[in-house]
Amino acid sequence: MSTNIKRRQKASKSLSQLNDFHPILQHIYWQRGVTSREELQRELNALLSFKKLSGIEPAVVLLHQALIAKQHIMIIGDFDVDGATSTALAVRALRLFGADKVSFLVPNRFEFGYGLTPEIVELATQQQPDLIVTVDNGISSVAGVAAAQAHGIKVLITDHHLPGEILPAADAIVNPNQKSDTFASKHLAGVGVCFYVMLALRSRLRELNWFSQRDLTEPNMASLLDLVALGTVADVVPLDKNNRILVHQGLQRIRAGQCVPGIKALLEVAKRKLNQVTAADLGFALGPRLNAAGRLDDMRLGIECLLTDDINQARLLAQELNHLNLERRHIETEMKQQALAILKNLDFSVTTLPYGLCLFDENWHQGVIGILASRLKDQYHRPVIIFADAGNGELKGSARSIKHVHIRDTLDLIAKQYPELITKFGGHAMAAGLSINYYQFKEFSEVFAATVKEQLGTQDMQGEILSDGTLSADQISIEFAELLQNAGPWGQAFPEPIFDDQFEIVEQQLVAEKHLRLSLRYLNNEKVFAAIKFNIELEHWPNQNCHYIHAAYKLGINEFNDSKKVQLLIEHLEPINPKD
Repeated sequence: MSTNIKRRQKASKSLSQLNDFHPILQHIYWQRGVTSREELQRELNALLSFKKLSGIEPAVVLLHQALIAKQHIMIIGDFDVDGATSTALAVRALRLFGADKVSFLVPNRFEFGYGLTPEIVELATQQQPDLIVTVDNGISSVAGVAAAQAHGIKVLITDHHLPGEILPAADAIVNPNQKSDTFASKHLAGVGVCFYVMLALRSRLRELNWFSQRDLTEPNMASLLDLVALGTVADVVPLDKNNRILVHQGLQRIRAGQCVPGIKALLEVAKRKLNQVTAADLGFALGPRLNAAGRLDDMRLGIECLLTDDINQARLLAQELNHLNLERRHIETEMKQQALAILKNLDFSVTTLPYGLCLFDENWHQGVIGILASRLKDQYHRPVIIFADAGNGELKGSARSIKHVHIRDTLDLIAKQYPELITKFGGHAMAAGLSINYYQFKEFSEVFAATVKEQLGTQDMQGEILSDGTLSADQISIEFAELLQNAGPWGQAFPEPIFDDQFEIVEQQLVAEKHLRLSLRYLNNEKVFAAIKFNIELEHWPNQNCHYIHAAYKLGINEFNDSKKVQLLIEHLEPINPKD
C-alpha cells in the first residue's frame, strides 16, 4: 500500500505568545492546536478540578461510608494496562486512606470476557464484598450491576468508555463521557478517572480531619501519578492539556526514581534508563509487557507487579511479564503470516481488498487478535477486525480503525440496521471489541465492508505521514533532539514531531534480521547521519541499487558507552531520483 508524506501547513499568523520558543517549535505547537503559553502549562495546579465531574459527590459518599464501616471494598478492573494501573492505583490509594479491607478481581478474558458481567459478580460474591468499584469498565454493565445489587452489594462505576443508551443502575457513576457531564476533558483514561475519584475522596477526608484523627499520614496524591502516566499513554487516549499535565508529572516522578518498584523493574527488563524515560517508552516498552499478562495469562500478574513494594519481587514478576511478551510476539508473528496467506489465497489485490477487512482462523489466539488487527490496519490502511473462536458457537473480534472511520459508531450502525448480526460490542473511535455468531462471519464481513465503504473514498485509504517540514544539517543535533524531547510529552493527538527530506545513502545494512541501519547524507551537505528503520519490509530492503531516498523521520538520541549521538528514526522511506 502506498504512503504519502505530506507537509503540515505553516502558521498563518504570528504566534506572539510563543515568541520565546524556537521558530520550529512554534510551528510544531501551532500545528497541534496550541496558540498560547497557557495551553502548555504542565504544573499540577493547572489540572481541571474534580468538582466538575458528574457523580463525584455520591461516589465520595459511597467510599467514605465504606471506610467508616470498615467494609470490604473490591476493585474490579480490566485486563489491559489502563485496567491494571487503575486497579493498582485504587488499591494503593484506599490502603493509604486506611481502608480496612481492599481486594481486587480482574476478569480472565478467556473465561469471563470484559467488564462487570453477572459471571464475574458470582465469582466476586465468594469473597463477600460490600462495595464493588469498577475501574476502566462498567459503563455498559447493566446486567452485572443488577446481579451485584441482587446480592446486596453496592456498586460504584468509574469508567471512561462511551456509554450506551441505557446506563447501569449503579449507586454512583463517574465517567466524563456521560451526556450530562460538564468536565472539560473527555479524554481521561480509566486510570485518570480513578485518580480523580481518589483525589476527591482525599479532599473529603482531609475536610473531616480523617487522617489526623486516625494518626495516618495524609497521602500526597502526586505519588500515584507514575501509574496515571503509564495507563494514560498505554491506552492511547488523546493527550489534551489535562492529560499532558498528568503524563508530564508522572514522567518527572519516574525519572526521579519516585515510582513503584514494578515500573522500575519493567524499565530494567526493557533496558530503558530510569532517568531518561519518555512517554514513548511507557507506550512501546512497558505497555506491551504488562499487556502480555492479560493477553496470554492473567492480568493479576501485571497488577501484582505494580502493587508490590519489594523491588526483588517486582523484578521476578517483570521477568515473567517479559517472557510472556516474547511469547506474545512469537504468536503474533505466526498469526500475521497466516493472515497474509489467507489474503493471498482469497486472491485479493490492493485494488480489490474490501474497504473494511475481516479475517478469522480457528487457531488464532484471542489475546493477540487486537495487535494483529492493528498491524494489518497499518499495512493496508483500512479498518480491520480480527476474529478468534471463543467457543460455544461464538466469535470474538477485535477492531482497529483509521481516522476517517469511527469504529464504535460503525458497529452501532450495523447493530441497528442488522440487529441479529452483533451479539455485543463496545469501544472507541479507533478501537473496539465485539462478538458475533460463528455461522454469521461471512455475512457480517460483507455488511462491515459495505458499511465502511459508504464512509470512505479511495483517497482515505492511502497511508499518510504528516511532516513538520525539513531540518537543516545543523539542526540535526543532540541539543535540538533534547529540545524536542523536553517539549512534550508527545502522544495520541499531540504527535511527536516528524520531519522529512531527501538523502543520499552512504551505507545500508540489515541488523537483527529485521531492522535497516543507514548512514545518510543531505544532497547538498557533507555531514553524514546515523539512521535506523525498525521492522523494515524485507522484500524491499536492503536495496543496494537504491542510492537516494525521501525519508520521514523523528530525531532520536542513541546512547552507547556513555556517549550520546543523534540518530534519525525513520518512519517511512522510498527510493527517489534526486532530480524529482
